[in-house]
Amino acid sequence: MRTPRRIAVVGGGTMGAGIAALACRHGIATVLCDVDDAAVWAGVHRVNDELARRVQRGRMCAADADRASARLTASAGLDAVAGAQLVLEAIPERADLKRDLFARVERIAPEAVLASNTSSIPIATLAEAVAAPERVVGLHFFNPPGAMRLVELVTTPATAPETAAIARALAEAIGKQVVAVADGPGFLVNRCARPYYLEALRIVESGAATPAQVDRACEAAGFPMGPFRLMDTIGIDVSLAVTRSMFEQSGGEPRWAPSPIQERMAAAGSLGRKSGSGFYEYGDGRDDAPAGDDGDGGGSPELVERIVAQLVNEAWFALDAGVAEADDVDLAMTVGLGYPRGPLAWGRELGLAHVVALLERLAGPQGDPRYRVAAGLAEAAEGAPGAGAAPPGAVPAPPGAVPAANAPAPPSGAPAPPAGAFAPPAGASAPPAGATR
Repeated sequence: MRTPRRIAVVGGGTMGAGIAALACRHGIATVLCDVDDAAVWAGVHRVNDELARRVQRGRMCAADADRASARLTASAGLDAVAGAQLVLEAIPERADLKRDLFARVERIAPEAVLASNTSSIPIATLAEAVAAPERVVGLHFFNPPGAMRLVELVTTPATAPETAAIARALAEAIGKQVVAVADGPGFLVNRCARPYYLEALRIVESGAATPAQVDRACEAAGFPMGPFRLMDTIGIDVSLAVTRSMFEQSGGEPRWAPSPIQERMAAAGSLGRKSGSGFYEYGDGRDDAPAGDDGDGGGSPELVERIVAQLVNEAWFALDAGVAEADDVDLAMTVGLGYPRGPLAWGRELGLAHVVALLERLAGPQGDPRYRVAAGLAEAAEGAPGAGAAPPGAVPAPPGAVPAANAPAPPSGAPAPPAGAFAPPAGASAPPAGATR
């Protein structure tokens, strides 16, 4: 499938301008549209600022930046999208606005692929607004789009193969690694990342640790940023909104129930870095100072194991639901979010039977539904205790791979596995903050 030669991006905010800059850098003529002249020119300035930063950092020469800038045109009217082969919306995260936009764009560019950068609104909901739902697809970029390598290609049952192929060709042409994802709550990355926040919040709710202790434990295990520091960076209100959206779309799935801690903080205006306080205090020389009691120590590996067990479980739920292929799950979480291991691979290291036993212990005698074990995980653990069986389609672990320290004990006489089950792999690099919501 040939890459679109001309695209339109509607919405000149941080995401839209970043995507437009990417397309222009990679030789694609791009129209940037927004609601009025002021918004459009603010978007153009963002594109040119991004190009200038790349020149200053030695990542492109001035002549290439000038050529990229020349590929950009701007318009305060939607008529300019006529002739675009793909129109990508990056407007505010409101279904009514996006549906209205797609309906209008379809009348102007009836042959164009209609792509949405939404992170939480079902693509099928947006497709209902147009006469040709087969031309609607999700292209979910991560923030900042110029730095984050991953794009989720989100399709509905109505999406035509040609539509998906055109969208994939564009994403790959601008240097992105694409994972194919079925439409559903949170798509793949936001869904599989949800336990990183929610289980951490439950740990704090239970009094087992402070936010700072959990963060230190997770960062020591190789996560780029602890869950509470990350929520502060993203915005506690933004993280809560995504959780609420998933909870509502699922009809009240207990695993995705919003945390009372986040609810209280959002209501009080403690939104994290942008408000000056959240789980940490910011400003006045207190940048990143823990809010309240810091607790003692660095946080135990058991805290991380509890969070990882839920990450593994959610990944298996995603597999069971057909959200993505097994290899794409681990790719998305390592490339997209910088996790030290993919959740499926991590589950095999720990031992699937061990993961299931931990989840059952957390569920307690009353069977807390937040710790319900995914059917595929339970079946795999039953059939392959110890290291665990690989999920369908997964790349097997290399011969001689050493189990993690917390895996079930090896056979009598076998050498003990090394300590440091949660140590980050050598050379692992962290993505920019704000990678997910």
